[in-house]
Amino acid sequence: MKNKILSFILFLMLYSIHCLSNNFESSTVQNLQCEHLIAPLGIDAQFPRLSWQLVDHRRNSYQKAYRILVSTDSLEVAKGKGLFCWDTGKKQSDRTLYHYAGNPLKPFTRYYWKVQVWNNRGHLLNSSVAAFETGFMQTGRWYGCWISDNHDKNFEPAPYFRKSFVVDKKIRSARAYIAVAGLYDLYINGKRIGSHRLDPMFTRYDRRLLYITYDVTSQLHVGKNVVGVVLGNGWYNFQPNTVWHFDEAVWRSRPAFCMDLRMVLDDGTVQVVATDNEWKTSTGPLLYNSIYTGVQYDARLAKPRWNSTYFNDSTWEKATLRTAPAPSSHIVAQSLYPIRNIEKIPFRSITCLNDTTYVFDLGRNIAGRCQLSVCGEAGTTFKLKYGEKLYKNGHVDQSNVDIYNYPTIPEHSFQTDIFTLNGQGEETFTPHFTYHGFQYVEITANKPIKLTTKNMVAYFMHSDVPSIGQMNSSDSILNKIQKATNASYLSNLFGYPTDCPTREKNGWTGDAQIAIETGLFNFDGITIYEKWLADHRDEQQPNGILPAIIPTDGWGYGGNGPDWTSSIAIIPWNIYLFYGDDNLLRSCYDNIKKYVDYITSISHSYLTNWGLGDWAPFKSKAPVELTSSIYYFEDATILAHAAHLFGNQDDFVKYSTLANKIKNAINTKYLNATTGIYGGGTQTELSAPLFWKIVPDSLIQKVAVNLAKKVAEDHFHLDVGLLGSKTLLNALSENGYDNIAFKVATQVTYPSWGWWIKNGATTLYENWNMDSPGTSFNHIMFGEIGAWMYKTLGGLNPDPNNPGFKNIILKPTFPDSLRNFECSHRSPYGNIVSSWYRKNNFIYFTIKIPANSKATFYIPSNYIKVSKLNKKQKIKEVSMTELTSGVYEFTLKKTDKNSLYK
Repeated sequence: MKNKILSFILFLMLYSIHCLSNNFESSTVQNLQCEHLIAPLGIDAQFPRLSWQLVDHRRNSYQKAYRILVSTDSLEVAKGKGLFCWDTGKKQSDRTLYHYAGNPLKPFTRYYWKVQVWNNRGHLLNSSVAAFETGFMQTGRWYGCWISDNHDKNFEPAPYFRKSFVVDKKIRSARAYIAVAGLYDLYINGKRIGSHRLDPMFTRYDRRLLYITYDVTSQLHVGKNVVGVVLGNGWYNFQPNTVWHFDEAVWRSRPAFCMDLRMVLDDGTVQVVATDNEWKTSTGPLLYNSIYTGVQYDARLAKPRWNSTYFNDSTWEKATLRTAPAPSSHIVAQSLYPIRNIEKIPFRSITCLNDTTYVFDLGRNIAGRCQLSVCGEAGTTFKLKYGEKLYKNGHVDQSNVDIYNYPTIPEHSFQTDIFTLNGQGEETFTPHFTYHGFQYVEITANKPIKLTTKNMVAYFMHSDVPSIGQMNSSDSILNKIQKATNASYLSNLFGYPTDCPTREKNGWTGDAQIAIETGLFNFDGITIYEKWLADHRDEQQPNGILPAIIPTDGWGYGGNGPDWTSSIAIIPWNIYLFYGDDNLLRSCYDNIKKYVDYITSISHSYLTNWGLGDWAPFKSKAPVELTSSIYYFEDATILAHAAHLFGNQDDFVKYSTLANKIKNAINTKYLNATTGIYGGGTQTELSAPLFWKIVPDSLIQKVAVNLAKKVAEDHFHLDVGLLGSKTLLNALSENGYDNIAFKVATQVTYPSWGWWIKNGATTLYENWNMDSPGTSFNHIMFGEIGAWMYKTLGGLNPDPNNPGFKNIILKPTFPDSLRNFECSHRSPYGNIVSSWYRKNNFIYFTIKIPANSKATFYIPSNYIKVSKLNKKQKIKEVSMTELTSGVYEFTLKKTDKNSLYK
């Protein structure tokens, strides 16, 4: 009996340990972020956003309460005891994002924080300790002056700067704060600081400049130290001529910078090494640099160890103080994911055209640059010419991207780098302050050479946004389209969304607003878009008008319209939907109002013909007045939603009324209620009103039938431009024609996305006809298809009433010719997985919903849910199911009904 009791007690102890261990493993608080970044340095936000995730894979798991602790003492935070800058106390809420609301934050201060979470099972969970650090906090605390050299903006060699200084005491911590008009590389004691590329990000320089913060504690030491800086032109000093007039920008000047190297010594004193006219400057081997054309580098002019303590700078000149204090007095922290060399890619093949010319083939199209390692005699010059295709004779063909004839000086060739050897063994060249779009690189030397693929590698460069979306299916064409879409999206993300990485690199607003959902499903891009919408606010004129490219030097305020610059409303609204964060929408609220009011002021009878229309169509183009008025409606609708969200009842009534009047005006002029046809009945004319919710409820099915018929008449090929590429697949899938949408999406004959893939595309093109003169091979403008896969095949949609995927609107479709599909998206609450496969007439569907989230599952009306009771299949006709967090498996049986959501 005694042994049985002891065994039972031992069992209870082991079971308790197991339960505690299981609870610990299955329920944690993770992914603490400040301003949507992990442990950011040098933030300026007075009330930074703090967010976290509850991770618990059990069903119906959620947060009931939280407590946030913030302190300058990490031990106090870890223990949960002490004097805190902010202690929220226990708050009953399931929200996981809050603005800091404690004691005023101090500049140049490191703060530690953690979250305590009470889950619905009564357990208290403690996160690990996270950190963030403030910078200047948007105040004029700079010690440094703006310095440059004594050359003007037309001088081509890049300026080099150095400063020697002595530190007498041990360094507790050190930060480098640097603001630059142009681009820069920063060195301390001979080592390049950080992994960023092309910093700072491009802004409207006369209205806002960005500074970057680095932790340089480990790079400094007691004794003599040296800091070195090389400046590049970037967009600030645009030297070749351009049709976009950046060479005529009002801010254009010789690059300059301001820097504070702030050291906290072991005794608590602060030593600052700042820019002044005691810094030394000279030129070096970087003879020319342009963000469009390329780089010229002569290694014979290199100054070995120029950025180290061993260099004699007695022949260098003193730096020049800028007469104006800065290009702009508005200098703020660069709080976003930086540009980096993300992927190192070997070249697939090499072709020798003659004894001085070789062509390297990467096998895929990217944005980035190359690293060339070669040996040769001093004075041997290598010209690297980048392109997306080849001539029949094997040489690189730039005719599709060099269509503006930018450089007026022959040696400044488009997308070309030039490297001259110093003859001292193996030399490595990587162009600074530029990037290119390419698959092929033609290398021409001025002397006979022998090269192999081992002589050069490529680096795929882009903003280093985390990947948060994955997709895979049984259709190889669909998988390749998704891969190409993501490659084009990243190739055009360089601190702001661009159109192409070759000839323009412009922030075209239309391209970006079309691709916003594709970007947000796949990548954590909020910090990039918050920066870019700040650019919007900088560029908006007092009357509300915005330019077609942002940033701009003043070009582009004319011919665009709401079909392009509705980015001011559409992007903040989508950020709100995907992140549940209204910060950007709130920041842009007044700007959206000014924009909508401007359109109203130039519109007649609530219709506007201001716009570029369905850009780059196949053959049919919808009327500009129809598509622009639809975007006008969407802007007013978003504004009304925002007004309601922010409690502005007057604006809510005003803009809801306006949106309704625009909708009625569109339908009065363009809708034939008898036939259910808009305008001439083209694909865009029918799909755009359906997608943007213009069609009266009673006529939705009639218009959708006409759209399906029209696509069938076009042999299940698309006949749209940019705007229609956003709406066509979605309008078909949302209204029961998922088979037709899938057939269009996976077509492999012209015109289609699959036609590009079948002809070797690894990125998306600018034109359905890839042989059309001037067609870029790396554009994101037709990239909505990537989002369509998540929204319809995976069924993942945000809920405007519970944004950030707090509630998932789950509406999957199951095209007959697709055997299986799986996608995942890491939402603010955790990873959502939607997966299904087909067997006979059954769909086996699995959905994983993260903790603290839920889903509303809408079952297509041509499927019924099957449940197994008493080993017999019983059928339940259910159109909608509410799901809490956890993993769910459903068996759905196909019926003969039309595929329409109830």
